[in-house]
Amino acid sequence: MHLTTFADLGLRSMMILGDLPEGERLTIGKLAEATNASENHLARVIAKLADLGFVTSIRGRNGGVHLPDTARGASVGQILRKLEGPGEVVDCEGGKPCPLASRQCALRHRLAQAKEAFFVELDGDTIEDLIRATRAAQTRTEETRGSSAPLGVPIVRTS
Repeated sequence: MHLTTFADLGLRSMMILGDLPEGERLTIGKLAEATNASENHLARVIAKLADLGFVTSIRGRNGGVHLPDTARGASVGQILRKLEGPGEVVDCEGGKPCPLASRQCALRHRLAQAKEAFFVELDGDTIEDLIRATRAAQTRTEETRGSSAPLGVPIVRTS
């Protein structure tokens, strides 16, 4: 299963925001820098996450984005279902429709089942689980290398 860049950025953004110290926020620009994404694309991702209640976005001079405590327990599978949308794994009826699309193609149905199985596998994981696991792995790496950065991303200054 291949995630869209949109969904990937959504999960990575939530993990980075979840690793911020209590009360801190990041601007879209700083978060784009931390995720190695364009500000425009990331702004659309954050708008969707905010609409879904997974992040809180505050406008203005002292604004920014942060992960509310309620989002820490969000299921990764559920987040991906919302970000990926209801589309199929392959486009059977696109510009050049597949000749099997009108014949109840078994592949189409198996791919839909596989996509759901992928999400189900991630239903047991929360954003907080991913943050903790990444911190633990990073701590082990830092002990051997002697370096430190939040979740292995560039250090982002909030002021």
